[in-house]
Order: sequence, then structure tokens, then C-alpha cells
Amino acid sequence: MKRFLIKYRRQNTPQDAWHRDIAEFIAALDADPALQGKISYCCMKSRDGSDYYHLATAVDEQAVKALQQHPSFSHYTDKTRAAAGGSVDVVPLEVVAETKWRA
Repeated sequence: MKRFLIKYRRQNTPQDAWHRDIAEFIAALDADPALQGKISYCCMKSRDGSDYYHLATAVDEQAVKALQQHPSFSHYTDKTRAAAGGSVDVVPLEVVAETKWRA
């Protein structure tokens, strides 16, 4: 498994519009047969703020490449940078330990 945490503070895009953009991106991933069952993508935000955290999980390196080649990926990446005012951190994660059940 390959996991990445994407984090930033939304600055330049209205919240409602940004949430629609995120939902559209996730719907596009869910609708792609090449990515189904290979990519998990979850967006979260701080309850009382503008900090966003996206957790992307891919089953393997091929799934990461398929995601990066998806038609909406580069457009969504550009929109993320714009929403964040240019400052986006992408952190590759390594699991140390976890429960058997995952949400």
C-alpha cells in the first residue's frame, strides 16, 4: 500500500465551491473502472477552520501511476494549489501499526 497525506489551508476559493470540486474529483475516481478497488481518497477538514487533509491510498505503484494519468488529476492538482494559495504539502506515509478494521 502507498499512502499520502495532502495538507494545506484553503485561502483562495469559497468553501462551497471547493467542496463541490473535491466531490467531483472523487466521483470521477469512483467512476473509473481502472481505479475501482485500487484507490481510496478521503478529504477531511478541521471542524472550525480552513485546514484540509486528504488521505490518498493506492494498492501499489501501478495504481499511483494510473491515478496520475487520470484525465482529471492534473486539473484537480492545479485547483488544489490555487485553493491553497500555492502552498500544498504532500507527505508520503508509512504505516507503523494499525487495527484490523479500517474505515
